[in-house]
Amino acid sequence: MIIDVHAHWGPWFFSMDVGAVAVNLAVMDRYGIDLAVVSATEAVIYDVRSGNRAMARVLETTDRFLGYLTVNPRRLADAERDLAELLPSGRFVGVKIHTDYSGSPVTSAQTREALALVAAYDLPALVHTWDTTPLDLAQACADIPGLRAIAGHMGANGWRYAVEAANSVDRLWLEPCFSHTEAGRFAAVAAAIDPRRLLFGTDATLIDPAAAYGAVLAADLDPVTAERVAWRNAAELFGVDPVRTDPSGTTRG
Repeated sequence: MIIDVHAHWGPWFFSMDVGAVAVNLAVMDRYGIDLAVVSATEAVIYDVRSGNRAMARVLETTDRFLGYLTVNPRRLADAERDLAELLPSGRFVGVKIHTDYSGSPVTSAQTREALALVAAYDLPALVHTWDTTPLDLAQACADIPGLRAIAGHMGANGWRYAVEAANSVDRLWLEPCFSHTEAGRFAAVAAAIDPRRLLFGTDATLIDPAAAYGAVLAADLDPVTAERVAWRNAAELFGVDPVRTDPSGTTRG
């Protein structure tokens, strides 16, 4: 079983050909991905309110997706309304915050307030990180009671800071997707942190899953760690029943 914790649904500004759910499912099938936790590109890039509602409608059409409700830290009133309105469906299991598109660094007052709101709802937050910003996200986890956060891209080229960040708190997870990954990056991270803090993410449909998939395979993980990366850690973090979501019906121990 494979759970992708960093995926997207909807067309991108540079390509209208990747907007259909069928495209997501075809990509998932190509790489054996059983379940993807997705955010709406419309919500991340353009309009958070309409994008979250479009995502809610799509989640009703397939059991292969679970949703991230996108939060723009500069529009917290919208975030509070969306959380109250859309969470009762049970299909949203986390929150997505893109600090760059929203112009709201992790250290900003508005993003700290957004993360506190997420923690109050007891939802994991997937947060865009780059360079040294995993350290800022780790500090937020330390400062905000109950906050559970995923460092998206595990800092990208700042993955060494992500190692330091993950080792400094016990409520920070790392996932590897990155469009310019370097050889040995994921293997080095996996060797340096608690394997319970590793997740699998692809950034599909922005990036083909081949990049993250190849990085994880090249790390030559031991079987226990490989299982944790592929699905077990994500299932625990998001409260996913692996038996119900595994198309093969195989019971997982």
